[in-house]
Amino acid sequence: MSGAEQSPFAALRGQLHEAATAFADGPRALEGLLLGMVDDVDRAVREPLEIFPVCHHSPASALAMARRLREKQPRVVYLELCEDMTPLLTELRNCRLPVAVQSFASEVDGFPAEWAPLSVVAPITEASAEYQAIAYALDTPDVELVLVDRSSDHVYQWDRSRGRAEEGADQPAEEPEAGLHGEAVGVEIGDLRPRFADLEEHLLRNGRVRHWSEWWHQYVEVPLGDSDHDTYRQVMFLVGSLFRRLAPGDGNQLRVDEDRERYMWTRMREHLAASGTDPSDCLYVCGAFHAASRVEEFGLHGTDGFAIPPRTGTTWQYGLIPSSHASIEAQFHLASGSVSIAATEWAKNLKRTRTQPYRLEGQAGTRKSRAKKSGPPPVAAPEVVTADRLSGFLRRPPVLDGLDEAELLGWSVDIVRAARRNGYLASTADSIAVFETSILLAGMRDRAKPTPYDFQDAAITCIEKDSVPGRRDVRRLVEIMMGGDRIGQVGYDALPPLARDVHDRLAPLGLKLQQRGVQRALLDMASDPGLQACSDVLWMLRQLMPTHAVRPIMGERRLGERSIQESWDLALGTHQRSLIELGYEGVSIEQVLEQRLRRQAYGPRATTASALAAVEDATLYLGSRRLADELGQRALEVLATERTVDGAPEVLRRVRRLLAYYRTNEPALPPWIESFVKTGYAHYCTLLPTAFADEEATVQQVAAMLGFLFSMESLALSLGCDRAQLELAVAQSRPGEPSRTALLWAAQVQLGTLSRTELRARCAELLANPLVVPAYPRYLSGFVHALEPVPGLADVVVEAVSNAFGRLPDPVLLPWLPSLITTLRSQAGELAPLLIREAGRIIPARLPELDAWVPPWRAAPVTATPSRGERRGVPLLAAHPVTCDAVAELLGCEGSWSSPEPAPTGAVLTRRHPETAAALAVLLDA
Repeated sequence: MSGAEQSPFAALRGQLHEAATAFADGPRALEGLLLGMVDDVDRAVREPLEIFPVCHHSPASALAMARRLREKQPRVVYLELCEDMTPLLTELRNCRLPVAVQSFASEVDGFPAEWAPLSVVAPITEASAEYQAIAYALDTPDVELVLVDRSSDHVYQWDRSRGRAEEGADQPAEEPEAGLHGEAVGVEIGDLRPRFADLEEHLLRNGRVRHWSEWWHQYVEVPLGDSDHDTYRQVMFLVGSLFRRLAPGDGNQLRVDEDRERYMWTRMREHLAASGTDPSDCLYVCGAFHAASRVEEFGLHGTDGFAIPPRTGTTWQYGLIPSSHASIEAQFHLASGSVSIAATEWAKNLKRTRTQPYRLEGQAGTRKSRAKKSGPPPVAAPEVVTADRLSGFLRRPPVLDGLDEAELLGWSVDIVRAARRNGYLASTADSIAVFETSILLAGMRDRAKPTPYDFQDAAITCIEKDSVPGRRDVRRLVEIMMGGDRIGQVGYDALPPLARDVHDRLAPLGLKLQQRGVQRALLDMASDPGLQACSDVLWMLRQLMPTHAVRPIMGERRLGERSIQESWDLALGTHQRSLIELGYEGVSIEQVLEQRLRRQAYGPRATTASALAAVEDATLYLGSRRLADELGQRALEVLATERTVDGAPEVLRRVRRLLAYYRTNEPALPPWIESFVKTGYAHYCTLLPTAFADEEATVQQVAAMLGFLFSMESLALSLGCDRAQLELAVAQSRPGEPSRTALLWAAQVQLGTLSRTELRARCAELLANPLVVPAYPRYLSGFVHALEPVPGLADVVVEAVSNAFGRLPDPVLLPWLPSLITTLRSQAGELAPLLIREAGRIIPARLPELDAWVPPWRAAPVTATPSRGERRGVPLLAAHPVTCDAVAELLGCEGSWSSPEPAPTGAVLTRRHPETAAALAVLLDA
């Protein structure tokens, strides 16, 4: 007899052969597919090392796994999971599921630099077969758990051809809970989904369902829920074989899957040879897709020709991060709410079958298991070949599950109650409508009872109506009612040292920081100086974590300033993953912050502005003068090599802040900042003519260069710089754009080569020339930006704008106003307040005074030598000669009194400043 005739599936092969002949053009059309599937099932069933096929996050797989583990009690459990994640599994008992086991590498060695950081996650839920296997192996004495899948390093090695591992990569999600895994590559146990698009479309259309999760629930989960072990295995083998044989044969994913199967069987044979364990006392848990493998390395008697490639030099860190049902659905492209529905079905199956699941002792969020933990029984003899259960399963009509009216009625009442709480105008009539519509939809879809998906469609149809009154729609309300988006949590003992250190240092706040949600922390350092340490930690976390994780409400920290009271919104529990990933970078937040500041300053894209920002942060948050000096020296090196002025505005702001801080808090300026000012003065003088003519340089950048040169001039000259450099640079500048021309005029005024009178005359000429009037707003933009290097020009700018409004006719003025407003808003947001304050000082504040007001620039000029009667302040000065002489001596003025009395030298002040003398006399008369 042949091997096929000896197989328990010989009868099934004959039936499929007849079916292929009857329903196709001939036996060859379907024979290869149908008989090949039976061969795959037969091969997997005959394997001496028992293979347990699973589907990820499947309640039926989890239930079958719990039953099989209690029946077989294997000594070794081989699990399809990255082998380098083994040490983390013992920490699962300190977590509340779902969580994800994570491998993380911030720096790469052997991979392209643009791939960094690398992250691989494997989410684990309670309603999964892998968790049942892990809990059994970890809590049962003398049982070994062996992870046999490729390492995290190989995940990226084998996906190199795709540029970066994309399988299971996260997609951007609208809700934060759906992005708990970040951009990690997801690995899952039992990825079972058709890879042939036409097959999936055919199954969904004929099954009258909308998505794959619903099809799997209806046609696999429910029928296998009460099946025996042999039937479960054979059906899962068959489904895995079908999807495998219809997968695209030339795809890279199939090649990777086959390499994974070779890897796992090689590892299992190595372990069996090293440990001497009897294969009959082992259990291999893998996805049904891999259970139907046809590689030569398959089975205990497979070939050993596969060479496992070595890992790269990348250093991997490992930890547990919180996960959620929404994150799992988003990462593995499942239907929204499907994992929550699976968790609900898991609880119902346990109650219906009275199966005792395995749970880790001390597992947070679960009830204590009452099952006694005992070692596995003695090794039993190999089991006999399993009988054919597949034929009976395929021929048996679906078992009609009677309608559970109490359950459906409870759902209908609960959804109406939830809808009313969320603003829907729902009533008892809607509950009845949802109940009846659910039954109607199930009947239309050939179902004996409504599924949760039928109920969801009925609720949307009957309740949602035209619009959504609140934040949640009916679909989301049903998902919440079915279990909601359960979010896991990593326990304190499973956190990395850095995360535990943060919680310990923030303990004086008296908050439960591991809880999700936002908590308000109030710090009064004046009454409790010990809270200053908590404040330091919070400000460092503010720099290292996402914006909403640690957010200051009251209080700020700037150079030389510290608040005595602070208020914070803390959401460390919500952003637990970010805090855990900080632990991969160091053992304390100070170490991590210092490393990031160094990368910021020494990175390939470092700029002078970014290096100065690192200096400021090192001083502000770490208080490290050593690190600040080192980073400052680095900023000096970067400045010397820059050939553009892109970062000039940021450089100016940060240098000013650092100079102000060092001048008020240090006895002397650090050597690096003196060198920085000296080098920057020469650097910007060299680049100034080019920047004026460069079309890519903005007006703000050129103004910032002038601001650096003028504001740092006194310090630069004291350090040995030559002012002639700046004068030559300005003289060589030839701008061709109006705004830059205005900037050049302002610089000439500051240097003394252009008087204010000449500048006013040039502005008047611009307004008098009709050809130049359309470009006048750009000149004004340059003048406004000139307030940065030459703030004393504020009165001239106010005069220029006022003259424009006063002299331009309406046909020219009105089309120009939008351009003026846009210019001021987009290019001068920081300098416009200075302009407004100057205008408020000149223009009267009351309407009656405005009618008689004459602008200062239109007032009659005062002669250089007014008569004695016109100078009302002269008697005042003559009455106080001592004071006048002291002021004159302080200002370096020389002169004599015109009276015959001894002539004090202060008389010259009245001639040089007649307006001041007149104003002072008016003040004293009042």
